[in-house]
Amino acid sequence: MRLTHLMMASLAIGFTTSLQAADFTFKYAHSQTDEAPRSESMRYFKEALEERSDGRIAVELYFNGTLGKEEDVLQQVQMGLIQGYRGGLFAQANPAYLIYTMPFLFTTPEQAIDVMEGELGQAINEGARESQLHIPVTGVAGGMRQLTNNVRAVNQVDDLRGLKIRTPPLAPTLRAFEALGASPQQVPYTETYMALRTGVVDGQENPPSNIADMKFHEAQEYMSLLNWQIHPDPFFISAQWYDQLPEELQLIVDDVAQETMTRSNEIWLASEANYLETLGEHMSINDIADEHRQGFVDAVVPVWEHFVERGDFSQEQLEQVLALTDQAEVLE
Repeated sequence: MRLTHLMMASLAIGFTTSLQAADFTFKYAHSQTDEAPRSESMRYFKEALEERSDGRIAVELYFNGTLGKEEDVLQQVQMGLIQGYRGGLFAQANPAYLIYTMPFLFTTPEQAIDVMEGELGQAINEGARESQLHIPVTGVAGGMRQLTNNVRAVNQVDDLRGLKIRTPPLAPTLRAFEALGASPQQVPYTETYMALRTGVVDGQENPPSNIADMKFHEAQEYMSLLNWQIHPDPFFISAQWYDQLPEELQLIVDDVAQETMTRSNEIWLASEANYLETLGEHMSINDIADEHRQGFVDAVVPVWEHFVERGDFSQEQLEQVLALTDQAEVLE
């Protein structure tokens, strides 16, 4: 019995020592499941950061919305109560992030990544400092976003009219679906599956990885490959926490975050084809013909112009992105 007590005491001392070995704790949260690509990349972040910091930074990961809804988690990061988050509500960090979400602005995820990693993207990241956030890197939150619903296949703009579509609380998305004739509905991400099941909404929009991860396909009949939008995935870090780190640890955090995002982009985009194949076993999937796609673009150009006029980003920035995506003639 005494030997057992000694062993337990020794284990307790060792556990306490391991906790004391870390000078800083990085508590991270997001709403997606353990199996999501974002979660997989964050497990890499934990392993790499703890190793390269020689244990001076301990990383705690919380998935599945266990620390609250996204708006609560982001606020906690801004207040320094937790240290990291990835997910929606990026416009609260810097309205200029909305340029990535303009409907039908990008035709491939790679185009968006090029902008995010360039001078324009870095400037947008730096602008989040005013919101008490340090953002070392931004990636893509999955592939291009697609539409699912239970009413009909969407092949042209008129097919969207009257459909109740669950959307995130993101102004460009709301305006885009209104411009396309649909009725956007606000439902928390974690409650969307039940809203689809019960008919509270007709459909939703997400990249294939999210649709499969959240099992939305179990409650939907049609999937239309609109390739209509992509969402940025800023790596939100509490500026208050980051600024207290020694410079050498700041550099390590930034390097590991950038590697994590590269890994996240690769995982997410490489998996899209597999996700589509899986989804095709449960839903009828249709592509949009080129002659019909232009109708969608024409319908949403006023959405781009609205956000320029509102001051979220400039006309020059919009034209810069359009030039990079070979769509400069759209505004002519």
